[in-house]
Amino acid sequence: MTTPFRSEPLYRAAELRQIELLAAEQPLMERAGLAAADLGGSLCRSQGGAVLILAGPGNNGGDAFVAGRLLRQRGFAVSVVFTGDQDRLPQDAAVAYRRFDDDGGSALSSIPSGPRWSLIVDGLFGIGLQRPIGGRYAELVSAINALARRDHCPLLALDCPSGLDADTGKLCGVAVRASHTLTFIAGKPGLYTADGPDHCGVISVAALDLDAEHLAPAAARSIGSDLFASCLHARARNTHKGSNGSAGVLGGASSMVGAAFLAGRAALRLGSGRVYLGLIDPQAPAIDPLQPELMLRRGDALLATALTALACGPGMGRGDAARALLEQACTLDIPLLFDADALNLLAADSRLQQTVAARRVATLLTPHPSEAARLLACDTADVQTDRGGAALAIAARYQAVVVLKGCGTIVATPDGRWFVNTTGNPGLASAGTGDVLSGLIVALLAQAWPALEAALAGVHLHGAAADDSVADGHGPVGLTAGEIIDNARACLNRWIAHGR
Repeated sequence: MTTPFRSEPLYRAAELRQIELLAAEQPLMERAGLAAADLGGSLCRSQGGAVLILAGPGNNGGDAFVAGRLLRQRGFAVSVVFTGDQDRLPQDAAVAYRRFDDDGGSALSSIPSGPRWSLIVDGLFGIGLQRPIGGRYAELVSAINALARRDHCPLLALDCPSGLDADTGKLCGVAVRASHTLTFIAGKPGLYTADGPDHCGVISVAALDLDAEHLAPAAARSIGSDLFASCLHARARNTHKGSNGSAGVLGGASSMVGAAFLAGRAALRLGSGRVYLGLIDPQAPAIDPLQPELMLRRGDALLATALTALACGPGMGRGDAARALLEQACTLDIPLLFDADALNLLAADSRLQQTVAARRVATLLTPHPSEAARLLACDTADVQTDRGGAALAIAARYQAVVVLKGCGTIVATPDGRWFVNTTGNPGLASAGTGDVLSGLIVALLAQAWPALEAALAGVHLHGAAADDSVADGHGPVGLTAGEIIDNARACLNRWIAHGR
């Protein structure tokens, strides 16, 4: 059973540097090294075991020297491999080096071949990396990855796994695959999105006795249930179906009706009082035999229905009929969600783009990376290189709340706020899960949730439901979109019952 997460601030490297400057009089490196020694010692398989530490040429290396000194004092057999030049270390790191040396430690130039390691610590680069890792550093990264596998020992990264961009989650050549990451002061967005989750392992934050948000506001946050807790209301006993909104799903072209069914079923189970499907396929069925509560009709009839929110795109196709219906939908004075082919139609039509950007009612766009690239007229690789930046660019261009799907889904707003989701697993990389997400979000919109809160809750809930499925033994391999729906309903009711 997934426990609700609390939102935390996330900072890019440049923002962290400003916070460090504001706290320059405080012993941050000593605190960071102490936190690393505490966590590293607890991860060691045996008291007094062999610990390998890589210390880099900058302040991350200084943190590593402090941790090495303290672990030696606690009885561990510490080997520190130093890759820099003592005379070129930053001031605080130079002090940490000397204290390690004065305490009896000895910096090595290469990894000893004898020990079986109980713990390996990556203190090479942290968040300071500016270019791809190569040469000797690449060899060291590959070596500690291999040693951690060989010895089945924890690999602890300090601040950020070396080779991972802490701002974006993209890889800078070869990168450390940590089992644990201890990040300092506050979280960084790249730890939670793109390649970050595959390289960070279990992430812990050591605040170093600072209140980062007091020193500098954060533009980014992780998604937690506290961000939408004000919308988690228990229903009044004196209620009826009309009290809970009417959600519509426009889509279901030939051979793709199932996508609309998945979205509609998700909307129904997440509490929309009525759910209508407007199906484009002229041969579409008149009823969903597995969910007869759904009301099926033609697309034009759906747009004439009194809806409180509408999702456009699941199984929609890109034909003339779909385009005409989408243009008509944009004139409705209700929240709209664009997904799948509705996004592709939008990306290909400059006039429709202007219409969407000028809407006075909430618009939500839920692209995957390739759809996001079409919306920005760029390559998918450009989107994945900076997922946060791409989501913000789409939000500003289309004046919409944007959900950029993928590992560490990003939610962004036109005013520059953005959020990174931490729930979910590889089971969501299967057909139809995006349609389910559309259904979850449109159900919340139909129930009068504000657009941002609906997006945040839908994304967080979608991932949490998939996590519960895996916990129950139903994935991640072979997890299907339809299986997520009932778990999403259970999660939402549990969160409402707990008041969060």
